[in-house]
Amino acid sequence: MKVMKELREQQTPILNSRLKEFKKELLKLKIEVGAGTGTASSGKVRRTKKNIALILTLLNEREVQHQ
Repeated sequence: MKVMKELREQQTPILNSRLKEFKKELLKLKIEVGAGTGTASSGKVRRTKKNIALILTLLNEREVQHQ
């Protein structure tokens, strides 16, 4: 998977900042869907959630390795 390989090459502080960005984006998408503006596609919401999960997985793997 290209995204996972790309994320693995990044350092932890960068991953933390990208995680914050994805969480903000997800919040914005959820607000759009809830408000009924409908500009956000369900695919974009799903991809954003998946990216958040990938980053959290990588951060947890790194934490376990350093213990």
